[in-house]
Amino acid sequence: MPLRILPTLLLESFQKGHITKPVNFFFSMPKKELSIEPLGDRVLVKPMKNDEKVSASGIIIPDTVDKEKPAQGKVIAVGKGRYDDGVLVPMSLKVGQTILFSKYGYDEVKVEGEEYYILSESQVLAVIK
Repeated sequence: MPLRILPTLLLESFQKGHITKPVNFFFSMPKKELSIEPLGDRVLVKPMKNDEKVSASGIIIPDTVDKEKPAQGKVIAVGKGRYDDGVLVPMSLKVGQTILFSKYGYDEVKVEGEEYYILSESQVLAVIK
């Protein structure tokens, strides 16, 4: 039986009363580990793409207009932290957080065909909740 049919059959069985409790069941692909890990107090960020902006009259607003605004991204991986007087200071950022960071303080890297940024934790301006 193809896997894509199974959730439909479970839902139909529940609706017909064959299953008395709802089944908490979903398919997900196993998470693929990236072949890159940030060192020290660095963070690996997947940038959020801004769509091309168009004014109400149809004029395309170039990307250079908002260059001074901070960029947004999602934290993909974090380093262990930095050493301060021989003591490890752990990272305050966590994987999965959405952050604001300066557009000028990162290094662009391409890993497995995807574009990522590596930046220092001190270059992160804010965490979006």
